[in-house]
Amino acid sequence: MRFAKESWPFVIPFAVLTPILLALGHPLWALVCLLLAIGMLLFFRNPARNFAGPSTVMLASGEGVVTAVDTIEDPDLGPGSYQRIVTFLSVFNVHVQHVPCTGKVVRCLRRDGKRRAAFHPDIDRDNASHLTVIQRPDGDLIGVRQIVGLIARRVVCHLAEGQEVKRGELLGLIKFGSRVDLLVPAHYQLLVAKGDKVHNGLTPMAEAPAQRAESA
Repeated sequence: MRFAKESWPFVIPFAVLTPILLALGHPLWALVCLLLAIGMLLFFRNPARNFAGPSTVMLASGEGVVTAVDTIEDPDLGPGSYQRIVTFLSVFNVHVQHVPCTGKVVRCLRRDGKRRAAFHPDIDRDNASHLTVIQRPDGDLIGVRQIVGLIARRVVCHLAEGQEVKRGELLGLIKFGSRVDLLVPAHYQLLVAKGDKVHNGLTPMAEAPAQRAESA
């Protein structure tokens, strides 16, 4: 099992306190610290996943439950309509995000904002977030918006504008409960529905039309 490097500032203090408290004769508190260290480590787990499907398939960036599927217009992403797949991440889900498709990062937009509970439908307009826009080889734009929740403190994105990326690579992470929106062009076929459980870097979320893939 792999773990995100951002986990260590949270894990190490509890791991160090565990033997100290045990040596001082506080076994109960030592156990609490040990459990917290393990819990933090599991929160930042980054399981290895591989998807061998066609390049037309967009994979889940976030892991959790699909809470909404709708169509929106987002000038930060580009002109036209986009289908939005909203994934809610509980504290028990994997909190690293993966690249949904192969392409080039053409925009990274960080926005400050509030920290409302991630299950509210309109937090994409209010909460702090980071939008990554990837241009596929056929020219289509795919967006991944990482949004903080009530207890999430920070969004981390490892990508930069101009960077070439491959589907399934590490995109970033959100520290604690949060939400991830995947935005695909309106003409893409959706492969998930509200209520589905999805796994980052593994679950097919949408697919580009075959004729576009053949002409790309």
